[in-house]
Amino acid sequence: MKVLLIDDHPLILSALQGVIQGLGSHVSVVGVGGARAARQALAEADDFDLVLLDLRLGDADGFELLAELRNGWPAIPVVVVSASDRSADVIRAIDLGAMGFVPKRASNETLTEALNVVMSGGIYVPPMDLRSDTEAPPAAGASPLPLDPRSHSVPAGATMSPAASLAQFKLTPRQTDVLGLLLRGQSNKLIARELDLSVETVKDHVAAVLRALGVNSRTQAVLAVSQMSSQGAIAPWLSRPKY
Repeated sequence: MKVLLIDDHPLILSALQGVIQGLGSHVSVVGVGGARAARQALAEADDFDLVLLDLRLGDADGFELLAELRNGWPAIPVVVVSASDRSADVIRAIDLGAMGFVPKRASNETLTEALNVVMSGGIYVPPMDLRSDTEAPPAAGASPLPLDPRSHSVPAGATMSPAASLAQFKLTPRQTDVLGLLLRGQSNKLIARELDLSVETVKDHVAAVLRALGVNSRTQAVLAVSQMSSQGAIAPWLSRPKY
């Protein structure tokens, strides 16, 4: 696995390199200090498997670079590693196409877990209280999902199964399929193609899923489902193979 690290703080860059290289001899790491060097590295090599991106760079806005990476190199998953842990930043990063978000205050074990989840086809976000930064109310008629992971009735240290948690929303098998592809960031058109449905039917399924989860957008659905795991991970049981 070949990883590109983008961070303009030399000490942080060095520390991250050490953690990732510690994953095994099969991992190689290229560290760069900014957006310009990242573009050059990606232009010179087409074999990167993962990008780790800091949001605060000296030569670019991290969110703008994230959007550029997702547009220019859509096959390479991007994990944001940021000093910020504000839910608004997490939401924006996932909305722009990041496959993971890890606060820099997290432990090395958490970073390793996040990378394993992402490289297995899942999405990782930190457990958090989404209500602190989101204002949109749940969709009409929906039972709001308890977005604060502390509000779940789960024994300390236990891991709650996302599959078991989703069962309470009584999604149909087809709605579950749609949710899995939605969590992969697929558009309605791609979901329709994958499931051999009309785009209008997919729209109906997406609307039903959002109502069931008590959210108003795809990004909120991604983050809400992630809170069903004590590790904040959307496991690949909901994921389809990448295109």
